[in-house]
Amino acid sequence: MRLQGKTVLITAAGQGIGRASALACAREGARVFATDINPDTLASLKAEAPSIETGLLDVRDTNQITRYVAGLPALQGLFNCAGFVHHGGILDCAEADWDFSFDLNVKAMYRMIRAVLPAMLEDMKASGRAASILNMASMASSLKGFPNRFVYCASKGAVIGLTKAIAADYAKLGLRCNALCPGTVDTPSLRGRIAAAADPVQAEKDFIARQPMGRLATVDDIAPQVVFLLSDESKFVTGQAVVVDGGVLI
Repeated sequence: MRLQGKTVLITAAGQGIGRASALACAREGARVFATDINPDTLASLKAEAPSIETGLLDVRDTNQITRYVAGLPALQGLFNCAGFVHHGGILDCAEADWDFSFDLNVKAMYRMIRAVLPAMLEDMKASGRAASILNMASMASSLKGFPNRFVYCASKGAVIGLTKAIAADYAKLGLRCNALCPGTVDTPSLRGRIAAAADPVQAEKDFIARQPMGRLATVDDIAPQVVFLLSDESKFVTGQAVVVDGGVLI
């Protein structure tokens, strides 16, 4: 039980990487609070894993976050998984697209971390338990540019900067903060983007072709990294952009 005794909060846990991570953390003994804006996916998660405590939460709403976090015990783990992939270059990115992407992909993490951090630090001081924050970034970020991922790359690059800054500020206190940078993962979000393409068959082939391993990642390729980075096994890892990309950045 690699997360025994830890309480973990995961956003966007209704499907995809967030859901797989919630299930994996619960299997490893964590008390898991799983949030999402979709009640149906949360209900499905709860049916699959009754021990997981689910809650509706819009990470773009500071007041909602404040109320929700006020009812939680101190956390030893936070996985900021919520995000959005905008398709297009700079000329396809209206100011509203830019604002929405940065609000969900970056500012939501700012909101969540500010909300949970005081109690997290106090618990660390009182109990001596370690704590870890994990932020969802991407290989499409400051690490590498991709066509038609203009604001996505920009916002995920900001996530890496945010992560490193928090890691630097709190390393001496023992709080760790890392960013997870997956490659192309077969999720409902990706399937939606493929279906919306002019040629879905070719779109899927193109996504697969950019992975040197010759396949898309599955959520089960990513969830073990989440467990590792939230667990004490990674207690000397902080401020890192941890890449799980099937070799794209080789």
